[in-house]
Amino acid sequence: MRKLGIETERKKVFSNIVLIGLVSFFVDMSTEMVYPLIPLFLTATLGATPAIVGLIEGIAESIASLLKVFSGYIGDVYHNKKKLAFTGYSASVIYKVFLLLSASWIGVLAARVVDRTGKGIRTAPRDALVAQSSEQKKLGGSFGLHKMLDMAGSSLGALLAFIFFATGFGFQKAFLFSIIPAVIGILIIPSIREKKGAKPSGEKLSLKGVKLDSRLKLYLAVMFMFCLGNSSNTFLLLKAQERGFSASHVILLYLIFNVATSILAIPSGKMSDKFGRSRVLVPGYLIYGFVYLGFALLTARAGIIVLFIAYGAYTAFISGAERAFIAENAPPGYKGTVLGIYGMLQGIGLLLSSIIAGLMWDRINSDAPFWFGGMIGLVAAVMIGLILGKNTISKCNGSTTDE
Repeated sequence: MRKLGIETERKKVFSNIVLIGLVSFFVDMSTEMVYPLIPLFLTATLGATPAIVGLIEGIAESIASLLKVFSGYIGDVYHNKKKLAFTGYSASVIYKVFLLLSASWIGVLAARVVDRTGKGIRTAPRDALVAQSSEQKKLGGSFGLHKMLDMAGSSLGALLAFIFFATGFGFQKAFLFSIIPAVIGILIIPSIREKKGAKPSGEKLSLKGVKLDSRLKLYLAVMFMFCLGNSSNTFLLLKAQERGFSASHVILLYLIFNVATSILAIPSGKMSDKFGRSRVLVPGYLIYGFVYLGFALLTARAGIIVLFIAYGAYTAFISGAERAFIAENAPPGYKGTVLGIYGMLQGIGLLLSSIIAGLMWDRINSDAPFWFGGMIGLVAAVMIGLILGKNTISKCNGSTTDE
């Protein structure tokens, strides 16, 4: 009977993670139906420059980043992670409405701010729900499963974006049609279960009480430094277009990136559970560095295709293992808050990196942002390897982590 009860509980845990993943699947399908169209819409239709594109992405992401830490904290205090996720995902619908009404790059900026605000509200509570629903020894695999579903939705969305563009469907019709999967995803959220745990020590949580160990602080610092060179994916799409790919083929490249990430997300997450986080994170950052250098050096179309596949591998390697590392090293009761701090630092870095990349593109040349990002990626890989060190057994939960 006890064994049966354990199996039943495991099925509930798995189904909860799948439900969270399905929400991301449909909402990301909606988002990616329009995301690869945005730089084309901005530059070809609205006449925006790459610097303006970088400014839009940077401002939108920075606003989202500031919200992540507060939404994570509120979710920890009031145990309302599911409500926060519902609110954040609902912004995806409003985003598409704003795009429909946009007649200038300022309108697109407003739309992206709404979208990223929603992401800022939902990301940390959602990641905390995944961590809360997972067995500690399978945390990397759980985040990998969520990422796989997330990127599968992104892949389908990118495919639809390609079909829309190739068939002359039109930007406005594409924006309107993308609302449907977002609504489906939002309707799944009430089925997700949230554990209503007690507050630590019966005391009210306070941001002042969030004390991170030195290794986690160092890791976050290096990650922030890395983000200064990790500009918006929009610049990868613009670079591919500069290398001779048509607008429709640029969208297909984005689809390839999403498919590669989706395929590799679960295996890489499970590898980090089995062999330790550093064995996945360090190669991930190395891949990023070489990919960005490749965008600066390679001109052949076959090489660009390989780079987009490799970029998908980097994303898969980092996403599950990094979130698992952050979650398992967060102070008890503060998983959402620390995941929010992590997201906030990423967003601030993206703001700065997108502005830097846009200015480098306009004032130096289009290769400069990739030389800059590639070198930072390689340095970050070395520093993360030094911080995480050798694999040992965690004293906290008995699972393999990096000490």
